[in-house]
Amino acid sequence: MSRNIAVSKAVTLPIEQQALEIVERKGKGHPDTLLDAVVENVGLKLCNYYIDNFGGILHHNVDKGSIAGGRARVTFGGGELLEPMYICVVGRATTEIFKDEQLLRIPLGTLTLSSMKNTLKKTLRFLDPTEQVIMDYRIKPGSADLTHVFDQSVDDIPRANDTSFGVAFAPFSETETIVYETEHLLNSDAFKKKLPEVGEDVKVMGLRTEGEIKLTVAAAMIAHLIPDADHYHGILKDVENAVLDQARKITDREVGVVVNSADDPMRGMYYLTITGTSAEMGDDAGVGRGNRANGLITPCRPMSLEATAGKNPQNHVGKIYNVLAGRMANRIIVEEPRVSEIAIKILTRIGYPIDQPLIASAEVIPDEKTSWNAVKKSVTAIMDAELEDVCSVQQLILDGKASLF
Repeated sequence: MSRNIAVSKAVTLPIEQQALEIVERKGKGHPDTLLDAVVENVGLKLCNYYIDNFGGILHHNVDKGSIAGGRARVTFGGGELLEPMYICVVGRATTEIFKDEQLLRIPLGTLTLSSMKNTLKKTLRFLDPTEQVIMDYRIKPGSADLTHVFDQSVDDIPRANDTSFGVAFAPFSETETIVYETEHLLNSDAFKKKLPEVGEDVKVMGLRTEGEIKLTVAAAMIAHLIPDADHYHGILKDVENAVLDQARKITDREVGVVVNSADDPMRGMYYLTITGTSAEMGDDAGVGRGNRANGLITPCRPMSLEATAGKNPQNHVGKIYNVLAGRMANRIIVEEPRVSEIAIKILTRIGYPIDQPLIASAEVIPDEKTSWNAVKKSVTAIMDAELEDVCSVQQLILDGKASLF
């Protein structure tokens, strides 16, 4: 069966030629990213339990939730958490199943809470999940119609459990690369070893106006490692220099960096934390409010508002198609040098086989010196091959090898 693939020339300038570009990345300790990691790992924990005990993934989606920030008193040299953070995972899951004429109940609470605790411990060096966080969940059995769709397939191809779409583009621009790599640098093990005072809640905002890139970095600082304002400002300068050094390896454009611009030394206000995340003091979060599947927030590019974290990797196209679109776009850039820029959009209806979307479209900026028909044919073939192999996305996600946020 032929697939509905549409490839056309883009009617926009390449991103590097546009006058304005805005790019954002929320680091792993930012409340929104932290919550995405929590729900995704709960989902993976369920997947692995289902596979180990029942031979396959059962219906579930734990893609809702929230963080309600706590309350802290922080000063140079230390502080205390006055009220704990509250994290709740919300969703639907298979909670019991008949096997060998027995009704078996899944230990949902144990799986969920242990996964939440492990995620927090691995993400934030100075957070004690037992003492500083209230962990909660509201996961109920799934609706009959969605469970039915989950259990059905067409020639071993799952049927979509939602009417949704995925979006991706490639390649990253210089500004996008700088923003992405800046957060990874500041949250790398090597950087934390060198400057442990920098917490995990790092947010990077990039603005490019033609030949200049301005970076605004918000980095939570660990109060008990910083004795005074002089030490604090020294760390900020070290962060600024590290970011500039890396950016200069990526671009020849002029780059400016400002770190923790909300500080007000005259009033004694500094971005100090006990745990390394702003969630300790009133910053809240919701699933899907942070980075898109490619790890960035890019208002100047096509992007989906769909939350990928926590959705099941078997048939939830809101997750699968965002990963698949990214895989398509990056493969085309690597394998087809006549394409300089591409945007992919994939849409399907609930109940349709996931390899047969309503539309898989590509908007291409080709090399001007090449045959458009040849480019179109090549791009179509790669997209068709990726749709043929769509089920491999599941294993990619289960192995933790797919970018989701």
